[in-house]
Amino acid sequence: MTKHLSGAEHHLAAATHHEQAAAHHRLASQHYAEKDYAHAAHQALIAHGHARQATIHANEATKYHIEQHDSAHSSLHIVKNETVQ
Repeated sequence: MTKHLSGAEHHLAAATHHEQAAAHHRLASQHYAEKDYAHAAHQALIAHGHARQATIHANEATKYHIEQHDSAHSSLHIVKNETVQ
């Protein structure tokens, strides 16, 4: 069962994912300094995933607030989730 989050809950989820991304970036940096490139790449990839999740939650929070306030702030910019190849 999927729970629908409020705007504030999306903001908290985004913050949590940003913190997790930062932690994984720090680990990636440590592994890279130790010349353990495979582990560094793995941690960087995990960090990237958390950063994408943070962006998704931030966008959902924006949508929630726009819907709740009758599009009074329709000029807010929503970041698109684009696949980079």
